[in-house]
Amino acid sequence: MAKNFDHPKIVENYDEHIRQLIPGYELMHLHILALLETHLKEEAKIAIVGCGTGFELNYLLDYFPKAEFVVFDPSAAMLEKTNQIVQFKQQMHRVTILQGDTTVLQKYPENFDAVLSILVFHFVSHACKKSFLDDIYHALKHEGMVMSFDLMQFEEPNDQLVLKNLVTKIGLSEKQSQIMLERIHDDFNLMTVKEMKNLYLQAGYQNLRTFCQMSNFYGLKAVK
Repeated sequence: MAKNFDHPKIVENYDEHIRQLIPGYELMHLHILALLETHLKEEAKIAIVGCGTGFELNYLLDYFPKAEFVVFDPSAAMLEKTNQIVQFKQQMHRVTILQGDTTVLQKYPENFDAVLSILVFHFVSHACKKSFLDDIYHALKHEGMVMSFDLMQFEEPNDQLVLKNLVTKIGLSEKQSQIMLERIHDDFNLMTVKEMKNLYLQAGYQNLRTFCQMSNFYGLKAVK
């Protein structure tokens, strides 16, 4: 059974648990922040796909005090956590929070300087992956940037065992790490890195490159 991101317990424990599931989680976010600081202007418009509990939004509100944000997620419970952050920081005037998938971006043609999709694409069904990237592409301004970070298909015989051993070293128990591997087949729709890069290119993106990698998690950056 796929994970229910509206379940109160999952939402409440998400930010703590994700650090044990994703190797290099905080370093990956620091890398994303460094890239955004390097490439974006202060008054940037940024969209966050699958914003979850608002982790990215929380630090971006501080580092980009003049930027505007559109953030969205299918989970109402996750969005409530995001809304709490925005209310606490008193930044309602800079943030639009929407419930839904990438189709909400169709209301914002050529609007964004950057779109982030962190740990989202691997949940998208194979039938919808191309339209997912298309929606982001059409919402970006000319030379706008997209960054994604996702789990990719295991291609070597020992890749899953390597990941299992890695997550046990960052906090998961042996039982939890085994459950994680079993849930990957229920929760994720994985592609190879080559397949995903081909989809990016088919959607029209340019200057596609890998900006980081940890085990089978890959960060990709591209420009419209």
